[in-house]
Amino acid sequence: MRNRVVITGAGYVTPLGSTPEEITNTVRHNTPNFIPFHDFEGCFVCPVPDFSLTASTGRWKNKKYLARGAQFALAAAIRAAENCSLPVEEFAEAGLFTGAGPNFDISSDFPNIKNGNLDSVELAALWMLRYLPNTAASAISQFLHIHGDNSTIGTACSASTQAIGEAFRKIKDGYLTVAFAGGGDSRISHGGLLAYKKAQAIWNKGGDPDKACRPFDEKRSGFVAGEGGAMFVLESLEHAQKRGAHILAEICGYGATMDAHSMTAPHPEAVHAEKAVRSALTEANLTPDDIDLISAHGTSTPLNDRMEANMIERVFYADTNNKRPYVTAVKSWIGHCTAASGAVELSVLLASLSKGVVPPVRNLTTPCSDKINFVTERTDFSGTNMLSTILLENFGFGGQNSALVVRLWS
Repeated sequence: MRNRVVITGAGYVTPLGSTPEEITNTVRHNTPNFIPFHDFEGCFVCPVPDFSLTASTGRWKNKKYLARGAQFALAAAIRAAENCSLPVEEFAEAGLFTGAGPNFDISSDFPNIKNGNLDSVELAALWMLRYLPNTAASAISQFLHIHGDNSTIGTACSASTQAIGEAFRKIKDGYLTVAFAGGGDSRISHGGLLAYKKAQAIWNKGGDPDKACRPFDEKRSGFVAGEGGAMFVLESLEHAQKRGAHILAEICGYGATMDAHSMTAPHPEAVHAEKAVRSALTEANLTPDDIDLISAHGTSTPLNDRMEANMIERVFYADTNNKRPYVTAVKSWIGHCTAASGAVELSVLLASLSKGVVPPVRNLTTPCSDKINFVTERTDFSGTNMLSTILLENFGFGGQNSALVVRLWS
């Protein structure tokens, strides 16, 4: 018999805040943190304000080896460990699954490259640690004394969703009882914004920073870079109930595929994105009618949003008699957190839904689809109107597709 898998702890660092109260308050007052980026005119970012890793770790000598994204992941993991009430002796056998992206903050470490020579007297002896993909996992395991099965996943914007999905499968199939899963990332640097500016993926038209990120709107023209981290503690239901844990949600299904189409652009027909979604629904033993809320990838780019809208229409709206699930896009509140997208978006949803609030799709004035039931204004979904079953979608460069079905615990 396979195990049911539940979330018993959550820790997160987001541009909206790091507690359910902070996130919900920001949503209720419509005050996200979109600001101009000083290095490139017309470009905007959505940073985590006033972040200090020391607030979570205290004095820790290895902090200097962590890029900003890895710092977010470590801070989130520490908060998740504190939140889950799991006895610390059980951390030793826990698994660790971390979504991570590349560190593009090259100019900070190599400000004076000449003729290809990187070396300087200021360069740290172990500078390479800031660029290794598993540094975040190494730091988390050291700090929390985790020794179990682990994986660092680098599947671009799908990475942290897949990290949660892989941890879910390990527990479901009996290889683990407890696992930490999530990720952290930041591309808010000169190198990060330069990479996406060259790829023509980000908004660079200037104007009002608060209006630049507009998923599924006809005037969308590129994403706004965000950052953050989120980690979750996953357990078998039996283990969680035996120790009397507070359960936040249940992970019911997971799907992952690859497009094999382009190095950057999604497959225009979304054939394999749809397969990932349907695989997650099948594993959860659910139909499209059972989904209450879709958390779309919603990058605010022309190609992704059109592809995703077509796929949602096909899966959830083809039959006019079907229930019309609500659709939101959390990136309109936090920007694009790249490898950390899925974990951070899930954390925002769990935090806000716990208060009966769904973040609407901001700046959606002219939807690219007239069939989809987008959430366009803040609505009270508490009580009998509660949205309990969520589909989380994330798609990344290289044709990476992932989907999770998560049900709030009641």
